Amino acid sequence: MSSITVRNLPEETHRALRVRAALAGRSTEAEVRAILENVARPQGRVMLGSLLAEIGQQAGGFDLEIERDKSPAEPISFE
Repeated sequence: MSSITVRNLPEETHRALRVRAALAGRSTEAEVRAILENVARPQGRVMLGSLLAEIGQQAGGFDLEIERDKSPAEPISFE
């Protein structure tokens, strides 16, 4: 997992995060993770693959189920 450091955070903002975390029953760090997750990856976002599949179905019902070859790949030979 990645980590980040936030420098120069105003004390009022830090205090507000601590209060918000306490009200939610979690640590300040967990609250910050939840906030970042909700902002960076909102639940209602359009997912490109799903959108393309829906367009394909509307355009004539393309079958997007692809059976993938699960056998191991052969190494490349340069000879």
